[in-house]
Amino acid sequence: ILFNHESPRRGETFVTRKITMAAARIKAGLQDVLYLGNLDAKRDWGYAPEYVEGMWRILQHPTPEDFVLATNETHSVREFAELAFKELGIEVEWKGKGVDEIGVCAKTGKTIIKIDPAYFRPTEVDLLVGDYSKAKKLLGWEPKTTFKELVKIMVQADWERVKKMMK
Repeated sequence: ILFNHESPRRGETFVTRKITMAAARIKAGLQDVLYLGNLDAKRDWGYAPEYVEGMWRILQHPTPEDFVLATNETHSVREFAELAFKELGIEVEWKGKGVDEIGVCAKTGKTIIKIDPAYFRPTEVDLLVGDYSKAKKLLGWEPKTTFKELVKIMVQADWERVKKMMK
C-alpha cells in the first residue's frame, strides 16, 4: 500500500504539482491566481523515488506480505501551498472563511490563491495517514526526505521549467 508519493514528475492535474507549477508561474508573472478546493484536506505525502526503493525491497522479501509505504505524518493542502510559495520568496496570508477564503501575497496584498467549489470532492477523506513501521522492521525501509524538502524539490524543478519556458 503506497500512500501519496510525489515528485517533480507528478502530473500537473494532481494538487501537489498544480500548486508548485502555479507558484512558479505566479512568481514569473505568467499566472495570476491558483484555484484550489479543500485547503484543510490532510495527506501523508512522501518522495516517490524513496517509495520506488521501498517497492524494490518488498520484491526482495522472501515471502509475499502486505506493506505500507508512508511517512507517518500528515500535512494539509494549505501547508503545501504556503511552503511552495515561501520557497519562491512569497509569503501567503489568509483572509476570509470557507469558500470565500483567499490567500494574498503579504508583500503586495494581491490575491494569489482562491477557493473554487468545483475542486471539492464529495467523497473526499479529510485525513489520510499511513504507518510504515512494518516496512521499517522487516525491510529496513523508512522515508528520508522531509515534507519541507519534498516541497522544495518540487518547487525548484517547476521554477527551472518556468524559467526555461520564458527564454
